[in-house]
Amino acid sequence: MKDFNMLDDLEIILNTPKSWLITGAAGFIGSNIVEYLLKHDQNVVGLDNFSTGHRSNIDEINDSVTVSQRERFNFIEGDIKDYNICLKASHNIDFCLHQAALGSVPRSISDPLATNASNITGFLNVLSASKESGNARFVFAASSSTYGDSAQLPKIEDEIGRPLSPYAVTKYVNELYAEVFSRTYHMETVGLRYFNVFGARQDPAGAYAAVIPKWIASMIRNEDVFINGDGKTSRDFCYVENAVQANIRAAHMELKSNHEIYNVAVGHRTSLLDLFKHIKHSLGEHGIIYEKEPIYRDFRPGDVRHSQANIDKASIELKYCPTHNIKQGIAEAMPWYIRNLSAKELSS
Repeated sequence: MKDFNMLDDLEIILNTPKSWLITGAAGFIGSNIVEYLLKHDQNVVGLDNFSTGHRSNIDEINDSVTVSQRERFNFIEGDIKDYNICLKASHNIDFCLHQAALGSVPRSISDPLATNASNITGFLNVLSASKESGNARFVFAASSSTYGDSAQLPKIEDEIGRPLSPYAVTKYVNELYAEVFSRTYHMETVGLRYFNVFGARQDPAGAYAAVIPKWIASMIRNEDVFINGDGKTSRDFCYVENAVQANIRAAHMELKSNHEIYNVAVGHRTSLLDLFKHIKHSLGEHGIIYEKEPIYRDFRPGDVRHSQANIDKASIELKYCPTHNIKQGIAEAMPWYIRNLSAKELSS
């Protein structure tokens, strides 16, 4: 990944090795964070049970760093629902960046018990282990789904609505637990409300795949692309490098209080129809021509109509500054998708 412009004090801190625990290290966002930290000579413990993450992501990380950087990486295969594993992983850690979760609104509607077990019980295990281990700060992946049925645009951290799915409930409970722990145990906790993060290593396979990798895969294979609704539904799509930046800043920047919540996004909306056009154009630049029109079908239960973040709080307090918009992010991620999907097609 390209580096982003950090404040001098963050550069100084990153020049001094710290110990980081990344849960969900084999997943999409987690693996990108691990890679970034290792390339800055940090000591990293990764935890994942491969329920949604992939061993190939760990292989990519190892291939992208030097031998000495690879030696700074300790990967633990384990489940966050196992408290003893969480305690083991949290030992002698400075910062915990908790990314592990069972994502997807539709999956949570189909199986709320599994979502609750990973996203609430698992979250509480990692949070409690972090407390017991005396970690300096606990940063966790929150979600824009917490805004629920709030019609306000753009979304502001202090104003949320009622949750629309079991997944949204679990992510809101995470915030409540983190706030209670910060008050009761004087922990420093930071929740990052991700808005539709996308990029390399985001899995296009499966019924619950996110829209961008799923559409890219379908277009490469010349399959039909389906739009849920009329195509005017909009999202604040956030490239993964922006999310990595937010995590590093959230771990280091001075906080106004022991518990803070920040939106992590770009601050602009893109409709699904415009997203389709962006992906089609980017593929065309690589010689892949997709001539089919999208097929429209019913809106998906639990989805909100529009989502856009106000990122003023993160910009001011964390000095967060997105480096990629939707077009730039798709352009940078596209070679990874073409390379990896082509390899899978050839091996199948």
